[in-house]
Amino acid sequence: MIRIGIVGCGRILAAHLRGYRLLRAAGVDDFQITALCSRRRDDAAMYVRRGSGPSQRPPCSDLPGDPLAIGDEYLSDFQPEVDVDLYTDYRAMIASGPIDAVNDFSTHSLHHQVADCAFANGKHLLTQKPLAVTVAAARRMCEAAEAAGLTFGVFENFRQSPSTRHLHWAFQSGLIGDLQMYLLGYAGVWWAPDRIVAQTPWRHRRDEAGGISLDLGVHFLHQLRYVAGEIRGVSARTAVLEPRRTTCDALGRIVAQQDCDADDTVVAQLRLKSGALGSLYASWGGHGPATKTGEGTVYYGRKGRITGDRLQLDGDSTPRSLAAVYRVQAPDQLQRRHFPLGLENSFALAQFDWLQAVAARREPETSGREGLCDLAAAYALLESDFSGFEVNPADVASGKIREFQRKLDERFGLVNC
Repeated sequence: MIRIGIVGCGRILAAHLRGYRLLRAAGVDDFQITALCSRRRDDAAMYVRRGSGPSQRPPCSDLPGDPLAIGDEYLSDFQPEVDVDLYTDYRAMIASGPIDAVNDFSTHSLHHQVADCAFANGKHLLTQKPLAVTVAAARRMCEAAEAAGLTFGVFENFRQSPSTRHLHWAFQSGLIGDLQMYLLGYAGVWWAPDRIVAQTPWRHRRDEAGGISLDLGVHFLHQLRYVAGEIRGVSARTAVLEPRRTTCDALGRIVAQQDCDADDTVVAQLRLKSGALGSLYASWGGHGPATKTGEGTVYYGRKGRITGDRLQLDGDSTPRSLAAVYRVQAPDQLQRRHFPLGLENSFALAQFDWLQAVAARREPETSGREGLCDLAAAYALLESDFSGFEVNPADVASGKIREFQRKLDERFGLVNC
């Protein structure tokens, strides 16, 4: 039995609890969540037992498919017999709580601090993306886990989402041919034109590693790396379009305001090791209607085009469903590996892989080192903007390039890492 302690009880916790509930419903019974930690005890208590304790905060999003649109999830829904200890200090929970492993869903700037404590106390760890506040912090986390012989993963559920699995198969099987061009573009889709993202002000503070490049960029770049291989060059520009952001009530009245000095917009050109080229823009700004390129991301292969679930191969008169083609043509063994127990919820699948890794004392599919590569690719966007030059993510991962991150490294005592 793997006993899990969770650090961080913000709105994203509901999506994680849904994932664990789906695992239990699928017959996975080798885990229990035995402790929750939040700075405010009530924030942890609201997730423990349906019908008692403080009321849960409502979801802060109504976007289809957004995990922040999930709410009304309780530990008692899938483990009613388990007593859950509540903490307001993660150090106390990790050092003396009834746990074997930690899920860290706290802010970016706490991840390396929680990891230091977890590994020093012999606890396995799953850290919410992005892996750390800087690449230096991420390297320290990976080295500490390896030295302690503990399982360490980053929660990067984009990898386990059906659309990403289907894309990966389409390229790896040769169905679509090698990638030639990648186009990703979103503006005015999320939290636009000037809303506080997820009602979490730290996401807009540069000194807390906020900004769209780190918050969403790691997702986008992880999918690209998984589907098409490593990125070798990043040329990017970032901006703050809305230096003052707000939260409004149902009547449109402003109930909170936040200054923003972390990027809310990024535009980049990407060069892959394979020779493929990519173009990326994303923004939490944008007045008027939303803009998307294709169905969010467009992959051009040598044999056709994929955007969303739409696959159109050369010679096809109309698009087909990529999911339908995958179900018919992908080997059964591969499909079972991608979607064990018949699950398709990306949170449940990421959690299941990590739980299996802990039990086997191995790395999960999205390991700490994988998360470090994603973080380096995301920071390459910011390092390129800072320097004005193309940046290789490998140089960011190694620490050769870190000028944008220097102030953060100094703030958190990471200069020598």
